[in-house]
Amino acid sequence: MPSPTDISLHPSADALQARKGPAVRRPGPEALSGVRNVIAIGSGKGGVGKSTVTTNLAVALHQLGAKVAVLDADIYGPSQPGLMGAGNERPATDVEQLAPMVRHGVGFMSIGLLMPQDNPVIWRAPIAMKALFQLLGGVAWGDLDYLLIDMPPGTGDVQLTLAQQAPLTGSIVVTTPQQVALGVARKGLKMFEQVKVPILGVVENMSGFVCTKCGTEHALFKKEGGQVLARECGAPFLGRIPLEADIMEGGETGEPVLVRNPGSPAARAFLDLAKSLEREAARSNAVVPGGEPKRMDLGPAGELRIAWTDGHEGRIAAWTLRVNCPCAACVDEDTGRRVLDPKKIPLDVRVAGVNPVGRYGVGLAFSDAHNTGIYTFESLRAACECAECLARRGGTAQPFSV
Repeated sequence: MPSPTDISLHPSADALQARKGPAVRRPGPEALSGVRNVIAIGSGKGGVGKSTVTTNLAVALHQLGAKVAVLDADIYGPSQPGLMGAGNERPATDVEQLAPMVRHGVGFMSIGLLMPQDNPVIWRAPIAMKALFQLLGGVAWGDLDYLLIDMPPGTGDVQLTLAQQAPLTGSIVVTTPQQVALGVARKGLKMFEQVKVPILGVVENMSGFVCTKCGTEHALFKKEGGQVLARECGAPFLGRIPLEADIMEGGETGEPVLVRNPGSPAARAFLDLAKSLEREAARSNAVVPGGEPKRMDLGPAGELRIAWTDGHEGRIAAWTLRVNCPCAACVDEDTGRRVLDPKKIPLDVRVAGVNPVGRYGVGLAFSDAHNTGIYTFESLRAACECAECLARRGGTAQPFSV
């Protein structure tokens, strides 16, 4: 068994690359202006140890020298206060911005810190979403190398909205080796793919049981399921976390395994996982997304002007954008047929606002008060009305795909 002195805590070149430079380049809440990497940690299925992995990964990153915080995005079942050992302490709420609580060198914030401990959160989705974004944008996160978002299980409203509104560097999916967990994790990976959030990798939790007497690891579940899933989905495999009593007991006492037993196989596995994450975050940040525009602004006639990363300078008239709005009020969701009558759209309609949606599109607000359409970058590029693109299409506008 390695001792704490056997574990290198010196930052690697990948770690330094992931931590250096400006904060997130994608638009997001002002409170995140000092955060260099925002990482979503999801699972698809509950009960796979995602929150425990998040806690210990955060502590491991801190021990490697990074500045780290955790946002508990599970409004209905928050786990981080217990896993971090918050006890009865609560953050001050009579301030303009909440300050994260700090344990084990890691800041964290959770709805569980703001509610009575035994009170369930019985809120409808719109209220829960509002509370979540108050936590995301109303907390003084400060200067961070990593903000880990502990996502709720599943692929519903919270996951989709966070992927659209939070400036995510990438995502991690946690699974266990069982087939049922792998199947649901695959759906989580596909969700991140569809909303163009880079997948930094797959983590296999509860990978094997380590005997406390002999140190031998026994596979209680199917072996290497996480690695197979990563290979099938074309995602990096970040590592395996063994099933150890110290992890469970640390979760009960609020003492992560890296603090409770820093020389254990589990502690070493989390440090290795942290190094893998830093490597993949550095790679993700080094890639210039080919489908994202370099710049967008509005022209004098209220048209949308787009500068693409390949040097192309495009424009699309506001009327074209409004008539081709892809929202459910303008397009029948069942048939895909457009139900909007173009004759009802004023010829002098203007784009009044541009709101980034994740890494795959924008929401546009128009001067006629319509603002529910999300336009993918792919559709905007295809519909470009600059002279060059119109000439290539024979002078006709390109219908938007929906």
